[in-house]
Order: sequence, then C-alpha cells, then structure tokens
Amino acid sequence: MSSASSGALASWSTGLCDCFSDIPNCCLTLFCPCITFGRIAEIVDNGNTSCCRACLVHALIGYGTGLGCLISCLYRSKMRKQYNLKKSPCEDCCVHLFCGHCALCQEHRELHNRGYDVAQGWKGNMEKQTNTMAPKPQGGMSR
Repeated sequence: MSSASSGALASWSTGLCDCFSDIPNCCLTLFCPCITFGRIAEIVDNGNTSCCRACLVHALIGYGTGLGCLISCLYRSKMRKQYNLKKSPCEDCCVHLFCGHCALCQEHRELHNRGYDVAQGWKGNMEKQTNTMAPKPQGGMSR
C-alpha cells in the first residue's frame, strides 16, 4: 500500500476497457460515478479528503456542468504519480473526457489490486493494515 519508487514507468494492472472484470463496481460507476470517484479520492489523498466531500464536489461539478471529468482527471494524474504509472492510453484528461466511467473503474481496480478495500476508505484500510501487522499477544504466566 505504498507508492512506487522512481524508475521506469509501470503499466496499469488492468486495461481501461476491463470494466466487466468487476461487475459490482462497473454498475455502481455507471449509475453513480461520484461515489466511485469519492472512494478513489479518499484513498489517493491518504484520507485528507473524505469520500463524502469528494463525492459531493464531483456530483455538483458533474451534474451541474457536465464536466466532472475535470476533477477526476486531476486525481488520475495524482494516482499515476503516486504509483509511477504510464499515461495510458493517452493523457489523463482525454481518458476521463472520452472514457470517464471506464477510467474510474480502472482506477478503482488499480487500488484494489494494490491491496486497498476501496469501499472501506482510508481509515478502514489503515486500521486493517495496523491490525494485521500488530504482534499477537503472548499467553500470560500461569500458576
């Protein structure tokens, strides 16, 4: 769950058009892209942005102006830089402008493949990581 080190650019773990490999997220993104975006933004921002806040901003921009792709492309760029991913298949804003739903699904799958349970948010993932890394208590002395 850490960012990639510098060096050669890595490929995305799944393709842009592999949406049907995760049907539940595909359906959620189709009908409520703002929710998928909010979940992604919370993880990419390391919990500094809440899912609800990001969802609301995306919904207001998206449903108000039809340009939700403007904010989501910024988070795709941020995510790419964190994980040293290639611009693929083209610039981030073009991907979100022409294939916004597919881009959100791909970003969701990428985080999932990197060990995040995107639905649990940042705090839930950090608690899960802490609980799995904590040493198990030893049995006490008995008389």
